[in-house]
Amino acid sequence: MFLAPNIIGFLLFSMLPVGATLVISLLNWDLIRDPEFVGLQNYTTLLTEDPLFREVLFNTAYFVVGVVPASIVISLLLALAMNNGLRGISLFRAIFFIPVITSSVAVAMLWRWLYNTDYGLINVGLNAMGLPYIPWLTSTDWAMPAVIIMAVWKSLGYNMVIYLAGLQGISPTLYEAAALDGAGGWARFRDITLPLLGPTTFFILVISVINSFQVFDLTFILTQGGPGIATTTIVMYIYDQGFRYFQMGYAAAIAWVLFIIIFLITLAQMQYQKRWVHYD
Repeated sequence: MFLAPNIIGFLLFSMLPVGATLVISLLNWDLIRDPEFVGLQNYTTLLTEDPLFREVLFNTAYFVVGVVPASIVISLLLALAMNNGLRGISLFRAIFFIPVITSSVAVAMLWRWLYNTDYGLINVGLNAMGLPYIPWLTSTDWAMPAVIIMAVWKSLGYNMVIYLAGLQGISPTLYEAAALDGAGGWARFRDITLPLLGPTTFFILVISVINSFQVFDLTFILTQGGPGIATTTIVMYIYDQGFRYFQMGYAAAIAWVLFIIIFLITLAQMQYQKRWVHYD
């Protein structure tokens, strides 16, 4: 009885829309004319006749590969630094977490100013060091790295807090015993910290991959998918097909292909984690 409101809400506002998109993906529907059943034609067109989808899929994979490892490594280093009992360390923890709770629109607008070719703070700093300006948002070579840098910056605080919780769950006696055996700082990190952080790292890895594949707001505000389609991701492509070209069936098919991709990658991570994640 007490769970009923949550279950009903989940069914009405989550499961029902998801099921509806599966049905819509089998239709040719522009929201105006009556829908026409086309079976798997949308999927066939998407996977065999749409070169733009392959480019968008590559852009998304590029984003994922750029964001996930960098955010994990940097957030772990920050967590190690923040785990010390230094005066004022709580203030620094809060500062690093501010981007997480800041609106993605505000973050993207801020970075648009920072990336401005003529008067952006980043290029001003590069010029002060005698380096040339970089066309961050107008170059097909630099646009995606610009988005990746911004996304890593925004996600650092969340990952850092998760790692902090994992670090504080490691018993100090393990480090003391290792120090008595003559283990140095690197040996303690390699043989104690990293293995015991395995479950934490696995959780961050799975969540980061899922979130990165679904990136939309940051790229939409920062670059609108440009220049050209250099920063157009799968979710942006779904948005374009559904709400710019009114190809709702095609957009729903793309969404289901994205779901299958994320599901298979997550399943592979679940299988592979048995080799390096230890819960004892």
